[in-house]
Amino acid sequence: FSVPLFLTRLFIIVTMLAKVLFGVGRGPVSVLAASSALRSSVRSMSSYNVKEILNANGLTDGVNSGVFMGEWVEGRGEVVTSVDPGTGETIAQVATGTPEQMTDAIARAHALSSTFGAMPAPARGEIVRQIGEALRANIEPLSQLLSLEVGKIYAEAKGEVQEFIDVCDFAVGLSRSMNGSIFPSERPNHYLMETWNPLGVTGIITAFNFPVAVLGWNLAISLVAGNVNVWKGAPTVPLVTAAVVKVISKVFEQNGIDPAVLQLVSGGADVGQTLTNDPRVNLVSFTGSTEVGKAVAMDVQNRFGKSLLELGGNNAIVVMDDADIDMVVRSVLFAAVGTAGQRCTSLRRLVLHESVHDEVVEKLNNAYDHVRIGHQLDEGTLCGPLHTQASVDKFQAMVSQAKADGCNVIRGGKVLDGPGFFVEPTIVQCPTADSPCAMVETFAPILYTMDFKDLDEAIAINNSVEQGLSSSLFTKDTANIFQWIGPNGSDCGIVNVNIPTNGAEIGGAFGGEKATGGGRESGSDSWKQYMKRSTCTINYGTELPLAQGIKFE
Repeated sequence: FSVPLFLTRLFIIVTMLAKVLFGVGRGPVSVLAASSALRSSVRSMSSYNVKEILNANGLTDGVNSGVFMGEWVEGRGEVVTSVDPGTGETIAQVATGTPEQMTDAIARAHALSSTFGAMPAPARGEIVRQIGEALRANIEPLSQLLSLEVGKIYAEAKGEVQEFIDVCDFAVGLSRSMNGSIFPSERPNHYLMETWNPLGVTGIITAFNFPVAVLGWNLAISLVAGNVNVWKGAPTVPLVTAAVVKVISKVFEQNGIDPAVLQLVSGGADVGQTLTNDPRVNLVSFTGSTEVGKAVAMDVQNRFGKSLLELGGNNAIVVMDDADIDMVVRSVLFAAVGTAGQRCTSLRRLVLHESVHDEVVEKLNNAYDHVRIGHQLDEGTLCGPLHTQASVDKFQAMVSQAKADGCNVIRGGKVLDGPGFFVEPTIVQCPTADSPCAMVETFAPILYTMDFKDLDEAIAINNSVEQGLSSSLFTKDTANIFQWIGPNGSDCGIVNVNIPTNGAEIGGAFGGEKATGGGRESGSDSWKQYMKRSTCTINYGTELPLAQGIKFE
């Protein structure tokens, strides 16, 4: 322990905090320098231990298996290296599966589906309740690993695990309330009703940014619906994928249920295509890019399967002239900078009334001065790294395109020096709302600002992109609110008022329209997508009257 070194580091941190909190020496150059210095100084004092995090999740710092088919088996595919986005260093390795192993997993799931589907729904709900309790017991180590591997800050990682827990609680209630309908029959002594039964096998493909929560949205509901599940996680987060399965499989074992009710085959596109093309997989739930989602939808439709798509979003916040500007700034900061702009619901476009445009941009620019950039597991970090070097490359390419489109980069736009995949949160002012760069979703902390004259124009701007995931209007005028949420308002699946575009609760259905895919996961009546509907007519009389009064004698 070096006292001079400790005092030097302490002085650096105090100085940086003074600049952030009190504006000491603030200016375009000093602010960027402060961000870089704070990032390096805080990162150098990180106390996390990678091996301890791995061991706490039942993993090693060597080669782990990424294939679970009721028991852990050796992956016969590529051995992939998981990288810490905050340092660029190796965390551990995972032996992934092959298309053949995916086929084997599907066969086992299909064979198990009739048995599991026959279990009473409340009994399945009890299993899901216990899964929620197991996640609660493991929330700390899972959150640390999730943060380490994905790159999101620890607070957001813990919130993601909590989201899975919340969905479990929701699903337990569903297990006793998923209801059909009874309709009046026009025929005497006839009973007309609607029933719901399990589909059979659900295939789940998740993205890197929410590997735990998106599994939870699908799995908890699919289990109470009576389905057996096969999961292919994102190739860049195989460790937390395996860790979650380890927690869940123990619950099945403790209840005498075949753990193959949830199987995992990690791997690349060929493994995923095997899942989407197999006719024994009744539903494929895919979360990812619009481009890949389109291919998945076509593969599944070609065999007349069901697909549930949760794809991209080019999300907007619209700020009216009567909006609470302080609330706007706080909301935009979380929506644009949180998760380093790597949520499907992250804010991409800030659509400002011309009378408040300059005020909002100025206050937002000042708020960005307070953003602490650092390693995702460091306490106090607000903006962690991008997930991969490829993400950094896309960030740089989009900043270059914005300049070529005639946009003004008023803040950020640079890659930060040092280890890890860090970039500056960036604000770009667009001359027009249809600037090409603003029409494209980029998974990075890039925010495009644009102005409008009236609400009709703002709604047209909001609806002008191909995706339709999330949107929000800031106003105090009830007429504006009801126009915004009405038939000629936002065309998104999530239509908010006076809150950010991200951070949805689990009780409502999650998903979007247009190129976002049209699927709905998690809350409301999303459970219906995991079941098959039957209309049943029962004749309990002695006559055979036909519908519509037809006589066939």
